[in-house]
Amino acid sequence: MTPLLAGIVGSFAAGMMTALGAVPILLGHSVTARTQDLLLGFAAGVMLAASFFSLIIPSLVASERLYGAGWKPALVAVVGILLGGAAIFALDRLIPHRHFISGKEGPSSEALKKIWLFVFAITIHNIPEGLAVGIGFGGGDMVAGMELAIGIGLQNAPEGLAVALALQSEGYSKIYAFFVAGLTGLVEPLAGAIGAATVGISEFVLPWGLVFAAGAMIYVISHEIIPETHRRGHQDAATIGLMIGLVLMLYLDVSLG
Repeated sequence: MTPLLAGIVGSFAAGMMTALGAVPILLGHSVTARTQDLLLGFAAGVMLAASFFSLIIPSLVASERLYGAGWKPALVAVVGILLGGAAIFALDRLIPHRHFISGKEGPSSEALKKIWLFVFAITIHNIPEGLAVGIGFGGGDMVAGMELAIGIGLQNAPEGLAVALALQSEGYSKIYAFFVAGLTGLVEPLAGAIGAATVGISEFVLPWGLVFAAGAMIYVISHEIIPETHRRGHQDAATIGLMIGLVLMLYLDVSLG
């Protein structure tokens, strides 16, 4: 399997975990707000660990192979992380979308139905995740790509459940909520293909792509996930979830080599 195909397949599998996470909504299981925030905290912990252990550190290693030890690898990491965060910041400002708790963001959106504002919000969120998996495979390291796919898939499941529950609370049916939650994960293979193809062009692109994806994910963690988990007063549960997600991803990184 070529790195490009592996990036597409891996990011597709990770994205489909969003639909798997939404399955309880079809079975009629209720999930408390505290449990939702704990699971989203877990997702934030997995993303945070993946950003450093699976993206930033490998980027520094790749940069050192290209430029040698010293200030150049550090500069690549700094600039790449800031560019990744700036890209998601720009998408936040340019695309009208709606968060489930904090409400609307972006330009005027009166012509769009509320459901599409939710979909756009989750799509913005999922782009850096798909990029990360695609770049992981696109660099030619199948173990690193698999590790990222597993980690992103694990954190996609609670996000899928949260999206489906939030849509149901807005008056949408269980089947519709499940369908839309699963649909939001389909942006990941598209982003994964772009990431894998881009870093496959040249070895000089790989360290930049890795830290760009890391910066984008860190922005999403700080700007969206953590604030959402703290707004309902369940910050203790959310923090426990974050710690568990972080150490689980750390364990996966070390155990998979």
